[in-house]
Amino acid sequence: MKQSKDRLHQLGWCPFFQQQLDDRERENSIPGRITAVHRSGLNITTQSCELNIALAGKWFEFDPEQRPTIGDWVLLDADLVLIERLLERKSLFKRMGAGNNPELQLLGANIDTLFVVSSCNEEFNLSRLERFLSLGTEASVDTVVVLTKSDLAENTDHYVDETRKLTSVGHVEVVNALDLETLSGIKSWCDVGQTIALVGSSGVGKSTLLNTLSQKDLQVTGAVRDSDKHGKHTTSHRSLHLLPGGGMVLDSPGMRELQMADSETGLADLFDDIDALAIQCKFSDCAHISEPGCKVVEAIESGEMESRRLDSYRKLAREQQFANETIAERHKRFREWGKMAKQAVDIKARK
Repeated sequence: MKQSKDRLHQLGWCPFFQQQLDDRERENSIPGRITAVHRSGLNITTQSCELNIALAGKWFEFDPEQRPTIGDWVLLDADLVLIERLLERKSLFKRMGAGNNPELQLLGANIDTLFVVSSCNEEFNLSRLERFLSLGTEASVDTVVVLTKSDLAENTDHYVDETRKLTSVGHVEVVNALDLETLSGIKSWCDVGQTIALVGSSGVGKSTLLNTLSQKDLQVTGAVRDSDKHGKHTTSHRSLHLLPGGGMVLDSPGMRELQMADSETGLADLFDDIDALAIQCKFSDCAHISEPGCKVVEAIESGEMESRRLDSYRKLAREQQFANETIAERHKRFREWGKMAKQAVDIKARK
């Protein structure tokens, strides 16, 4: 029994999930963690086995945020055939999909630490970093900026200094993802039972980082192009992997653009310097363009703040507003669908 409990602990099981179970579930249900999501079903790892289970049609009647996603803990029946219920999450990463009619997409659940991966070359972009950092601030998880390809850079201090200009950055690690000895700093976050998510643009070295941490080739990697020093995008789907030391890492396909989704709190934390100045503006509805007494504009003109940061704030705020409107419309649609379904059942019952 001790070995089984150790296995669950390695997968991330902790009192937060254990206390959600009632007496019947503790006796008869089997907890499992989703390690991959496919069209044909879910890959689920339990204390004793790995399974592929089809997702029953009833789950697709729920709002997307209520469906199981990678990193989730679920309870299975004793026969390991059906998902009985989805356990409450510690954290959730999400984004809006692309297109004219975007839907909410879940990126991962129950993450303890977010590694925002960039590289010490032309790919490095502060506005893009802010976009990924918003995931961590909204989910209230520890966030570490990992700067890869240190072996290809003449001066890594420049990239570190630029990164630390972002107010939400607490930890920065500079690594050569191919060299295990340079990963000692980030390995300290990969303790037994901890789950780390890797996010960043295509080709920054996320898959290489995962392979080196796991000391095996879990993901195919591509060579760096000589033309721009960018790597090739190789990961095609999100996957959760158990590391030799007991931690788990979620690797995801590269995302050059991350559309905001319900991240109001994350934006407020990410741009708290702008909010602190904004409350000092002469007008409460100041748009920070050319209004007299605008403390944000004054900070930019004095060099205290970069205009790039205000531009990034405005862009992400617009996306956040659009996402909120889209989510509200979707909730309204589900409520109307639920009422119609109930009316249909009532009419059928009266016949």
